[in-house]
Amino acid sequence: MAANFWTSSHFKQLLDQEEVDVVQQLDKDRGITLEDFKLIKMHMANYILKLAQHVKVRQRVVATAVSYMRRVYTRKSITVQAKLIVFCIKKLYSDEKYRYEIKDILEMEMKVLEALNYYLVVFHPYRSLSQLLQDAGLNDMSLTQLTWGLVNDTYKMDLILVHPPHLIALACIYIASVLREKDTTAWFEELRVDMNVVKNISMEILDFYENHRMITDERVNAALSKLPLKP
Repeated sequence: MAANFWTSSHFKQLLDQEEVDVVQQLDKDRGITLEDFKLIKMHMANYILKLAQHVKVRQRVVATAVSYMRRVYTRKSITVQAKLIVFCIKKLYSDEKYRYEIKDILEMEMKVLEALNYYLVVFHPYRSLSQLLQDAGLNDMSLTQLTWGLVNDTYKMDLILVHPPHLIALACIYIASVLREKDTTAWFEELRVDMNVVKNISMEILDFYENHRMITDERVNAALSKLPLKP
């Protein structure tokens, strides 16, 4: 993996929000709206997380898998054995429409790689987050846990496709410091980052939480019903 984000394929593959919020024509023909599209991706991110908890992989592996999923859907892996994934899917879901076999998982592998244009490098906010929290002197366990939780939740959105990971980390620190009433103004000024960008990302995260409260299972199921699922 490239050691420097700014020279990596991840940086070169960053997208504008307008490029992420695109519903492909085939999906439009099925009646899928942009709101449906976002709900489906959120559902799939939750599905990956739930599956990963059973497979017992690290959070960064989960985050990478979710990032790949989101990258794929802008253009047209969990690193464990396919047989284990199939076993856990069958354990989690008894519904026949989720009855995938090992060969189905392996056949999709090349399709996913092609959809990603073989750009597999992903830099996550986690490394920056640890360094930034230490630099800011924010050692409060409650604030630290809140910040890490915020970063985890950003993978329910498309932020990793649009923004550099250190800015996502800074936005989460900004939100957490406001909620925990920690004055980090001087520290942010010393960083010389564009606070307008940090605050805009923060608002995206907060807007997600606000909108998430209005998301019901019925809305998610209505969006999923428009997809051609394998019987």
